Amino acid sequence: TEGTFFSSHTSCHFTARGKRPRNDKGNKVTVVLGAQWGDEGKGKVVDLLATESDIICRCQGGNNAGHTVVVDGKEYDFHLLPSGIINSKAVSVIGNGVVIHLPGLLEEAEKNEKKGLKDWEKRLIISDRAHIVFDFHQAVDGLQEVQRQAQDGINIGTTKKGIGPTYSSKASRTGLRICDLLDDFKDFSTRFKNLAQQYQAMFPTLVVDVDGQLNKLKEYAERIRPMVRDGVYFMYDAINGPPKKILVEGANAALLDIDFGTYPFVTSSNCTVGGVCTGLGIPPLNIGDVYGVVKAYTTRVGIGAFPTEQLNEVGELLQTRGHEVGVTTGRKRRCGWLDLVILRYANMINGFTAFALTKLDILDVMDEIKVGVSYKLKGKKIPYFPANMDVLQKVEVEYEKLPGWKSDTSACRKWEDLPGKAQNYIRFVENHVGVPIKWVGVGKARESMIQMF
Repeated sequence: TEGTFFSSHTSCHFTARGKRPRNDKGNKVTVVLGAQWGDEGKGKVVDLLATESDIICRCQGGNNAGHTVVVDGKEYDFHLLPSGIINSKAVSVIGNGVVIHLPGLLEEAEKNEKKGLKDWEKRLIISDRAHIVFDFHQAVDGLQEVQRQAQDGINIGTTKKGIGPTYSSKASRTGLRICDLLDDFKDFSTRFKNLAQQYQAMFPTLVVDVDGQLNKLKEYAERIRPMVRDGVYFMYDAINGPPKKILVEGANAALLDIDFGTYPFVTSSNCTVGGVCTGLGIPPLNIGDVYGVVKAYTTRVGIGAFPTEQLNEVGELLQTRGHEVGVTTGRKRRCGWLDLVILRYANMINGFTAFALTKLDILDVMDEIKVGVSYKLKGKKIPYFPANMDVLQKVEVEYEKLPGWKSDTSACRKWEDLPGKAQNYIRFVENHVGVPIKWVGVGKARESMIQMF
């Protein structure tokens, strides 16, 4: 028989076997993630969705991310602030999985204020569980790169923003969080000094002005205090309260994920869908659409294997036409053909609802376009994306050749406006990866995103 179970404040209905029906209540969170090596144009997709969102969240990474958003001809650069901060009707959240460099955050806000960003501090919420990036973390980041170069002759190509060292502190449980900074400052100061000393013992050349730093941190604490909340309670209320559109903006991308990326040339956080749950404290049940952002070709910053890279005039053409220079680092990006093995792999991990395909217009001048469809190793096709970087260096890419459309797509605003051969390219990608393409980007502005369905 069916029995009803009562507790002090809820009554739950159980079936005879004692199983509770799946709870599908609550607002779903929409997620935007990079599906390649970053720089896919996530900022633009987020910006598009942010105009209709009530809450926009960052869940991982730090100011090693760079999102450029163009609104009314003004170009805003965001690194730590969610790019939804432009939307004056929405609340922006920096989640517990993000590592925060406070001077960087305030400097970024001031720069964007000069471009017309108003009242950001009234609509920014910072999780009290987020870890703090200190200036010495940034210094150590640079010193570690020098060390790697000296020892192995290679570096990882970090942005030197202190992200890796901060996540290391977090994992080794010596990190300090926003909640520590806002609590007893004397206790915080002691722990700060200990952490600085630990790093100075490891890096004898590291100079830390402890008192100067602490004075500044005390100032920052008062500036951010009104914005800090318990992130778990905030997100729970947002999900279980009245209907709201909640958007999560992933930073970095699938192949830079600490677990699934091209290790060790990766970032230090989970920039795949799992990072959304851990970085905001929300259950998987509340994840709704997951959109993967894909560039119509492939780029990569820094070193590491890159199977479809074109070290020739094709690569140069993509680099110049696409203005492929890193937002955070100013480094030239390496360029190559679209790699569907990577997209299928990213989809295995993230389960994309749909793709946004950006920068299609960069391919407008090509006579012929190649797409990497599979990898061979020692002459045999492999069904997986290799974990080992030495193995990935050795794969042979099998390409399919598609005819170029040789016409300007930058003015296209509807699917019907796109040349037939460009439509074929889009369909080819959809069919091979098994993920529908919801948007196609043909330029920088908001209106250059063609919505397909």
